[in-house]
Amino acid sequence: MPHHKTALRLVAPVAVLALALTACGGGGDKADAKSPDTEKAKVFPSPEPASGGELETGESATGKVAEDPGEVTYEVVAQKVDVGTEAEAAKAVSEPDKVKGKVLATAYVKYTHKSGPALTDGSDVPDGTTVFADGQRGTVLIGASEDATGCEDPYDVETWKQGESHVFCETYVIPANAKNVEVHWSEEDGEPYIWTFPNA
Repeated sequence: MPHHKTALRLVAPVAVLALALTACGGGGDKADAKSPDTEKAKVFPSPEPASGGELETGESATGKVAEDPGEVTYEVVAQKVDVGTEAEAAKAVSEPDKVKGKVLATAYVKYTHKSGPALTDGSDVPDGTTVFADGQRGTVLIGASEDATGCEDPYDVETWKQGESHVFCETYVIPANAKNVEVHWSEEDGEPYIWTFPNA
């Protein structure tokens, strides 16, 4: 993932420098252990990679969700976004005037239970998913995704064991002229992982 690569780039010069110091040291000479660079590394340890960041199409994120009966680690990937027409948006809502110049964007997101207890009463993992258009959050359209081909209704998934995957969809209303549609998913209080899909 890109944020991991960035963190590794920042760490690499320190790692190379540490190797160079070790290679130059004589067998029992401990002077290198007290060098300024070594002391600096102890005071400023390498940063841990933060959650969230831009992801490539097909690249997955891993995050934890507090579920009942316990914390579950999921692998999450936004598979695609289907963008409809203004006419379809007008038919989908009770007040068509409110969606003039707007379209529906349905994000297909695959969630895989990687570790943690088996679930017996649904999951909160789709709650972390939102859809943005050109950096602005869209308006969620509740109940619009359940009948879309390839989408499962989260309320129908009562049991979920390690290794099992489900595809849940989120439908949002976005401007028809948006250049990009972004699917965001984040852990609770975490930074979002972001997949960007061009709106061709």
